[in-house]
Amino acid sequence: MKTLAIDVRRAEPDDALAISEAHRAAWQHAYTGIIPYLALRSMVERRSEAWWKRAIRGSTSILVLEVGGIIAGYATLGLNRARSLPQEGEIYELYLKPEYQGIGLGRRLFSEARRLLGSLGCKGLVVWTLAENDNAISFYRGLGGAEIAEGSETFDKRPLRKLAFVWS
Repeated sequence: MKTLAIDVRRAEPDDALAISEAHRAAWQHAYTGIIPYLALRSMVERRSEAWWKRAIRGSTSILVLEVGGIIAGYATLGLNRARSLPQEGEIYELYLKPEYQGIGLGRRLFSEARRLLGSLGCKGLVVWTLAENDNAISFYRGLGGAEIAEGSETFDKRPLRKLAFVWS
């Protein structure tokens, strides 16, 4: 019987290409039909290997989820950017390649991101998701998140509603 190792760890510059590939697959899966095509393509292409290397060396914390040595997903996190909300921490992004979704790995990545924010002294956590992203809404509700705020983000002149989920 072979054991498959699953690990969540901080991203390193050598992970940049694999994170870029996970980002591309996850975003195309999550947002095709929600974010206008040209805006989505531009956003995905902007997040190249070089972009991720810079991000990893920057101030945002980035975690990767590895399954058998393959990066299956990532999370970016830091201080809450919405000053109107009292939560101190924020998960900016949490994505898995489509083939790794629905089997508990996202929950594990979320838990590690939440733990890291707590270890950095952040009280409370917020995550924003587009209101049309049914999979993300189900995921965050399943983790006990409470919807407490609403906002908007514009893509190619098309405003899209977004929701804030919070945890104490």
